[in-house]
Amino acid sequence: MADIILILSIFSIWIAVFESIVIMGGAIRFIRKQEKRGIQIPANMDHYPTVTVMVPAHNEGIVIVATVEHILRLNYPEDKVQIIVIADNCTDDTAMRLHSFLGQTSYMHRNVTVLERKGTGGKSGALNDGLGLATGEWICIFDADAAPERNSLMFLAQKSLEDPERYGVVFGRNKARNRGQNFLSKCINLEIITSQRVYHTGLWELFKLGTIPGTNYIIKSKLIREIGGWDVTAITEDTALSFEIMNRGQLVALAPQAEAYQQEPEQLRVYMKQRERWAKGNYQVVLDNIHNLFNRSSWRNKLLVLYYAVSYFWFMLAIIVSDIIFVVNLVYMIIAIFKPEVRSPFQFAGDAYIYLVIGWALMYFIYVLQINLALAADIGQSNTRNFIYACVSYFTYAQLFILISIRAFYNLMLDKIRKRESKWYKTERFG
Repeated sequence: MADIILILSIFSIWIAVFESIVIMGGAIRFIRKQEKRGIQIPANMDHYPTVTVMVPAHNEGIVIVATVEHILRLNYPEDKVQIIVIADNCTDDTAMRLHSFLGQTSYMHRNVTVLERKGTGGKSGALNDGLGLATGEWICIFDADAAPERNSLMFLAQKSLEDPERYGVVFGRNKARNRGQNFLSKCINLEIITSQRVYHTGLWELFKLGTIPGTNYIIKSKLIREIGGWDVTAITEDTALSFEIMNRGQLVALAPQAEAYQQEPEQLRVYMKQRERWAKGNYQVVLDNIHNLFNRSSWRNKLLVLYYAVSYFWFMLAIIVSDIIFVVNLVYMIIAIFKPEVRSPFQFAGDAYIYLVIGWALMYFIYVLQINLALAADIGQSNTRNFIYACVSYFTYAQLFILISIRAFYNLMLDKIRKRESKWYKTERFG
């Protein structure tokens, strides 16, 4: 039995290594193509679509004014931009701060609406209420802590014009604005850069696959209305929406130059709560869409379901089992120094254990390599300090995902058994 477990773990780890190498190859090709293409700023944007920018805000008085100020300064024709800030069940001064800020003479001519709501549904419910007032051809979503770079919206719209029939959503990149605050925020920064500049680019380059990141994206107004708005029952409404869009034959396209900064957790407690919600939501999305593997849905939809399923179920289980084997054997090796008669319960025939160790070593090497590839593609991020953090984070920060995944899956199962409604939690902000 131990040999079977080991063989399955080895097989799973080597498949994960192969997947990472393939995606990294796609990312390298994407980066090279982008370097040749360069950045294109249009002379005029008369032919660009009208856009409604929506910002869901629940008790965001600390950050909301700065966010709206960034949006008002976007490089996009003012007459083509409608802004709706949804103050969702706020008990703080979010709405009051906005009204005071927008009362300035320099902004009174702008098309900005502050919608104060008392409905249910969390972020999705707020967005659905805002959708009722939206007039733009495209809807742009920014979270309440977003600081979009000046050309972000322009780059999103520019990408949509490349293939307006097939692109139902266009998303950009998000960056940590507080990345240097402490060890946790520095590790989060490495994670974000790697996912944005390796996984997102690799999947888009190889398969034209993309998933909505929750902020800094645009979606066709007609499409989101046909879908019926954002799913108020989904924990991660962005991922659920990605699957729904692909079910309708549309693509979620990547606009790599469209960048926005956002706050990341600086406390472990806040981080764990945020990531557990994300993992729980992604587990739910996989379970809701697993049937697409066996029906007549598009191959991209099947591939995305498979990618999420193997990442959140198969690979995670293999990593947990292999880590248990490694730790148990390590403990017994230490005990055997003092008591040679003690034997580990995991005794394997031949050189099988060697292949598992090699697999672990390859995973670590590729983990560090991916991060440094991403850092090299982001100006100012490739340095000795970040290289050291990349090496250390595998044994510290990255291992948190095991705990997060176990807790998320356990709580999801409890919700289903007890028929509890999943709640949407807003990440805590800070000044």
